[in-house]
Amino acid sequence: MISLRQHAISIAGIFLALAIGVVLGSQTIASGVLSSLRDDKSGLQGTVDELENTNNQLQIALGSSDSFEAANAGRILQNALAQRSVVIFTTPDADPADLDGIVKSVEAAGASVSGRVGLTDAFVDPANGDRLRTTLTNVIPAGVQLRTGAVDQGSIAGDLLGSVLLLNPETAQPQSSPEELTLALDTLRGGGFVEYDQVRPAQLAIVLTGGTTGGEGNRGAIVARFAGALDSRGAGTVLAGRPGSAEGNGAIAVARADAALASTASTVDNVDREAGRITSVLALQEQLTGASGRYGTGPKATAVTVGALPS
Repeated sequence: MISLRQHAISIAGIFLALAIGVVLGSQTIASGVLSSLRDDKSGLQGTVDELENTNNQLQIALGSSDSFEAANAGRILQNALAQRSVVIFTTPDADPADLDGIVKSVEAAGASVSGRVGLTDAFVDPANGDRLRTTLTNVIPAGVQLRTGAVDQGSIAGDLLGSVLLLNPETAQPQSSPEELTLALDTLRGGGFVEYDQVRPAQLAIVLTGGTTGGEGNRGAIVARFAGALDSRGAGTVLAGRPGSAEGNGAIAVARADAALASTASTVDNVDREAGRITSVLALQEQLTGASGRYGTGPKATAVTVGALPS
């Protein structure tokens, strides 16, 4: 008969055997897992190296494309806007390098830049809507009737600034007096809404924005409607920005999503590239004919540039 002591020893032996088996098994499994992980890491590193190499090649190709287009921009744009004038508006997130590139492209096309107006953070802040609207309605030039559909701050601002900073599209004559222009801009600058130095009325306008997707609130919508209202006052307007502005609730994304806005001001979503700067000028030329387009490589772009096949 098995004694209690023998029974206890047997059970202890069983648990000891199980423990030894678990330890040995876990070591075997761990060794296999580590080996597999090493293989996975090696494979992933190879993929990363391959992607980095591809990306480097693409960057080199893109740089070469920019260099080629910059070298030929003068020939492409020659006389595209001969004897025309352009006023440039910039949003707070516009990149200075993009502004310099746009100015060079406009001048290469034979046009003159009549001035630059910087829209401030206060201008595009929805919280300042009532204050901006009140400021605008107090400086409406005599004889200028703001459009009844312009009720949001972007539309009212574009309508008002278009009436003082854009020439009549039919007669190419100012739509307000120099005193009214000065009053409007000085009042807006005093309210912290714009920044500018010297500016004269122009035939065409470019609204240059950055690469943000819109930020908080409806800043993108304010800029998009501003550009649309400007377009209705002059011979043509182009809203140009970096790729991010064509996504989310960015200014270009809003303009392209709104049927009414999409048929007025043209949009260009790759102004950080030489091709986008050239396209912005060609789009202004197209605006003079009464046509508009959505250009670039972002969402809802219809073609990469003016005259190219639809994408």
